[in-house]
Amino acid sequence: MAQATARHLLVDSKEKCNELKQQILDGKDFSDVAKANSSCPSSAQGGDLGSFGPGQMVPEFDKVVFSAPVNEVQGPVKTQFGYHLLEVTSRTD
Repeated sequence: MAQATARHLLVDSKEKCNELKQQILDGKDFSDVAKANSSCPSSAQGGDLGSFGPGQMVPEFDKVVFSAPVNEVQGPVKTQFGYHLLEVTSRTD
């Protein structure tokens, strides 16, 4: 079964999400941005979600994690929790 590792950050607006994405694209470290801005408890680990398989996350999240290129920041991705930036750090099929 496919497995992925990913990190993310969660904020409450698309605008904030886009602003943080630009900071990361401009060279800021993803984990530092997540620690400083994410409302998810995973922010303490720089947004690291560990390893998981399909169906273990919300559908919108799964779709990106199991299709997006590895090591590229994706988002904003809207879920019932808010707006996410995602970065798949590894994936096995």
